[in-house]
Amino acid sequence: MLGLMAKKVGMTQVFDEQGNLIPVTVLRFDPNVVIAQKNKEKDGYNAVVLGIDDKKKNHITKPYAGQFPESIAPKKYLREIRDFDEEVEVGAVLGVEVFEGCRYVDVTGVSKGKGFQGVMKRHGFQGGRYSHGSKFHREPGSTGQSTYPGKTFKNVKLPGRMGRERVTVLSQKVVKIDTDKQLMLIRGAVPGVNKNIVLVRPAVKK
Repeated sequence: MLGLMAKKVGMTQVFDEQGNLIPVTVLRFDPNVVIAQKNKEKDGYNAVVLGIDDKKKNHITKPYAGQFPESIAPKKYLREIRDFDEEVEVGAVLGVEVFEGCRYVDVTGVSKGKGFQGVMKRHGFQGGRYSHGSKFHREPGSTGQSTYPGKTFKNVKLPGRMGRERVTVLSQKVVKIDTDKQLMLIRGAVPGVNKNIVLVRPAVKK
């Protein structure tokens, strides 16, 4: 599987050749440095470890720095990608040009956190009447039984923390690739806040 890490810059809009206005998300590909390679004989599987963004020296411990070769500065973000499609060596730098000719991509990121939310926002419950005298507005309602077993079962839709989950958006159309600025414009939205790290790979279903 081919994949690189990128930073979500934000959203904008562009015009296509027919003059249609298209909303796009801008992803910036900082240099993805190959930190290590894993092989089936030694590790049991084939993989490539990529890293981006140099880490400050006073934030590095000796055990953390030990995984980096001497010629490579310790990186802040690391990602292991199994069965990497291209032949690369340790220290190689990869960029958005890897995706040239790719029309659709899958993007994986951590969605925005919404905090502790009720059942109406979290699960889409309709709620009760808002007329005078109603005692059921936004409450979840009954969750258990009056008789045996007299408890609330697991996996009942209840209030709780919402968002901040790993989300993969499939088959996002690539509108433009700028190799000079290391940018990729993708049609539609991408999970996460701005400056969030996402994983971009060629679409598996297209």
